[in-house]
Amino acid sequence: MMKTYEVTITETLQMTVPSRAGSHEEAEEIVRKGWKDGRYVLDASHFQEVNFRAEEQIRVREQE
Repeated sequence: MMKTYEVTITETLQMTVPSRAGSHEEAEEIVRKGWKDGRYVLDASHFQEVNFRAEEQIRVREQE
């Protein structure tokens, strides 16, 4: 009997951005704001890895 599986695909994109700041927290916040504002757009050229995870889909019987 064939089962149904839900397969989750997770792609990781990565970009390194230099940031001048007084601390690593400030540097992250500066880049985070820049990313939210659209200054850093990651695309297929920033591809790092992909993972696949399959889980069996469990059917729940409806109560009659």
